[in-house]
Amino acid sequence: MQQKNNYKKIEPASGAIIMAIGIFLIGTVNAFPVLDITFGKYLAIIVMIAWVVIYKSLSIQFFQKDFLIPFIKHPVKSFTIGTWIAGVSVLCNVFIKYFPDIILITQAMAILNTFLWLFFLVTCFYNFRKLYFENQQYPVHGVILLSTVGTQSIILLLNNVFFRFPTYFSEAIIILGFMFYLAGIVLISKRYVKQKNWSLANDWSNTNCIIHGALSITGLAIVTTNTFTPAFIAAFWVVVFLLLVVIEAIEILRAIVRIKKYGWNKGLFEYNVSQWSRNFTFGMFYTFSLVMHFNSFYPIPDMLFNFQTSFMAFWAWIVLSALIIQIGIFIKSRIETYSHVKGRKVTHYKAS
Repeated sequence: MQQKNNYKKIEPASGAIIMAIGIFLIGTVNAFPVLDITFGKYLAIIVMIAWVVIYKSLSIQFFQKDFLIPFIKHPVKSFTIGTWIAGVSVLCNVFIKYFPDIILITQAMAILNTFLWLFFLVTCFYNFRKLYFENQQYPVHGVILLSTVGTQSIILLLNNVFFRFPTYFSEAIIILGFMFYLAGIVLISKRYVKQKNWSLANDWSNTNCIIHGALSITGLAIVTTNTFTPAFIAAFWVVVFLLLVVIEAIEILRAIVRIKKYGWNKGLFEYNVSQWSRNFTFGMFYTFSLVMHFNSFYPIPDMLFNFQTSFMAFWAWIVLSALIIQIGIFIKSRIETYSHVKGRKVTHYKAS
């Protein structure tokens, strides 16, 4: 963060931090009973404190003209509003799990978040139109799929915080989110097909993992609202699983290329807020699988059921390990920033 115009600037996508840690507490933590039962509430409080700090800065920044107008008009960056919406949705679900007694506060947050989503919808339609019908070339990447993430998080939030909405209403919102997904995938595909000489090391974005993550939250919305058929959701889960394998294989190859080109520190362990999207998508696929696995409305073939059982036991450790590594990278960046700032102050003091 840098001081400018009397307010501290913050990365607009910082809501992804709450998304990543929150989804772990909603889903994957169930695989680690000690973390859940003994430390769950304390971890939830830490997430809540982080949310207050991050969203206070985001709120102040949002109402600054020098930030808001250019941000809303940018047809790619504006989609990061989806992290704000999904962040609040995830936090509310954390509250439902660990602090059910504050349901009125949770419901109030859900209502405010729904109004923010309605504003986000307007910006999504506006900027999808710009991306499709204006000739300007923008570096489109997975961030535009936050249109899907934000939309599906709302239907999950409303159904969990209030009551089960009518099937047709839930289906309509889920389909809207999926339409956003298709629109985004077309744009991302066009970018990489048309752009010549793009490199895996520099042009493949961290946010491209949302290619499978946006489908995971769509699947979670489906199995939470009991919409669509068991056969559909079984096939859907397999598709998302295969996408996860393909996208993360590309990510592993990208990591190897970056390490060779930039070394371990800059190539792999240099902090960027977009890295949290990976943790969110990993945790979201686990949560989608978990809810589907134990939802009696969706009987699935024994072969798939047994595969999910084995896979989740393995994937839970991947989610936990990735989250610990990401928190370590974040702390490392804070220490390096503090040391750099302190070093500059000492140098300035000596020069004076």
